[in-house]
Amino acid sequence: MLTNKLRVTAYCRVSTDKEDQSNSLISQQKYFADYITHHDDWILKNVYYDEGISGTQTMKRTGFNAMIEEAMQGGIDLILTKEVCRFARNTVDALSYTRKLKDKGVGVIFTIDNIDTRDLDAELRLTIMASIAQEESRKTSERVKWGQKRRMEQGIVFGRDLLGYTVHNGELAINEEEVPIVRAIFHKYTNEGKGTYVIARELLEEGLRPKRVKKWSNTVILRVLRNEKYVGDLCQKKTFTPNYLTHAKKYNRDNEEMVYLKDHHEPIIDRNLWNRTQKELLRRAPSDEMKFKHSNRYWCSGKLYCGMCGQRYVSRTKKLKNGTTYKAWRCYAAANHGTSKVSDDGEIIGCDNGSINERALLTCVHYCICQLQTNKKEIKKEILQEIKAIKGIADKKSDIKFIKEKMDNLNVKKRKAIDLLLDGLITKADLQEQTRWYDKQLAELSQVISNTQSKDRVQVGQVDEFEQYITVLDEIMTFDETNESLYREILDKMVIYYDNTVEVWLKCIPVGMKLTIHSYGKNKNYTTDILTMEIIEQS
Repeated sequence: MLTNKLRVTAYCRVSTDKEDQSNSLISQQKYFADYITHHDDWILKNVYYDEGISGTQTMKRTGFNAMIEEAMQGGIDLILTKEVCRFARNTVDALSYTRKLKDKGVGVIFTIDNIDTRDLDAELRLTIMASIAQEESRKTSERVKWGQKRRMEQGIVFGRDLLGYTVHNGELAINEEEVPIVRAIFHKYTNEGKGTYVIARELLEEGLRPKRVKKWSNTVILRVLRNEKYVGDLCQKKTFTPNYLTHAKKYNRDNEEMVYLKDHHEPIIDRNLWNRTQKELLRRAPSDEMKFKHSNRYWCSGKLYCGMCGQRYVSRTKKLKNGTTYKAWRCYAAANHGTSKVSDDGEIIGCDNGSINERALLTCVHYCICQLQTNKKEIKKEILQEIKAIKGIADKKSDIKFIKEKMDNLNVKKRKAIDLLLDGLITKADLQEQTRWYDKQLAELSQVISNTQSKDRVQVGQVDEFEQYITVLDEIMTFDETNESLYREILDKMVIYYDNTVEVWLKCIPVGMKLTIHSYGKNKNYTTDILTMEIIEQS
């Protein structure tokens, strides 16, 4: 009967959006349709596919994720895919998803690799094949990066069109219609002394449109002023991919060697204006004092970091209709450029990470401090024991008075030896030998005093430091949940990730706490729950 048949789903993936005979979606779909018809107890439920998306990660594979979701809901009994590398090139993903599916009673058959996860030895063979697929991805990534760098060194341009230039077949060509806009920006900033906000407003009023963004802003103006392409130079590898599995790009801050070619193409502005502009940018840059003042405006200013791109989080506030103020924090890259994308000059800008409500941050820090409170008595007891031990050592080793008395006695004997020489009881040679012995003893005792005093100073400092720890613990014990001044002092940093995960690092402990949170409600009813907590080491 139809109800007794296994509901089978096929998954296809091609790693490029160009059709080819062996790996096209059409040929794979036909392959699975023929494969299923040879099994009378199977029925084709659906065919999921992803096109032009890497297999090293699953986050952006909509077809794959939809298939897994249906399987988790009980709508699939068996999944077919041709090879392990089609399913996942990441060993962790391959094992994680096949185990998750197996727990739901869903098997996965890799037809060409001859692996059926319902078999007893399937996981061992799957691990081997997935590891091979992952290693092949790594090698491919290295080959591609090596080849790209060689082409960059040859002057091939990677990236898209930008204001004033078009990119075609790896070459830059001037767009004459946009040249006046570029020159106007440099002239207004350097020669007329106008600010970036003023320039953006004037360009908007003149009806001129930027490229690839909706409107002019100070950020867009600054990108133009700092872009070396306008003086005829070319700098590439401004971003890099540290992990071939995630493909996440990061700004290249001396992580890898950049490729800089001087006088690479026809410039739009002359080098004299370019040099003066760069000096003016440095002159107008905010001082360290101003940066410090701004970074300490709020209790967590300068302490929030994005777990996806590494940028800092910045404050965003707005007035609601009911008169209250909504305050949240957002990744700087996302706030200025929106979601992750490639800029006009080929850079990866923006970020896909979301914002986080300030009350959620307060809840996370409060929770972590409460965890410290739980062990407060034990911590305080250990500190008191350390103080007692240090003081005990000091009492044993710091009997400087006794040492000084011994030195006084040696000096007395030294003077008496001189009297014995005068009385003719010892010779001059005897006196010299005796004096050398006394001097040696006195030098050793003097060194003991010096060492002991140094140890005493260190031990006194340790005692003071431990006693300060107790004071801090006592303050934490009696803290007010809304005491932002305490949070400012005790918080080292927080890292916010896209999957409702927050890392909290406090100054008083050497480990961090990774929290999984769930926020819900609005305005006064806004609440954040801590779902899980994990202790993590500093990487």
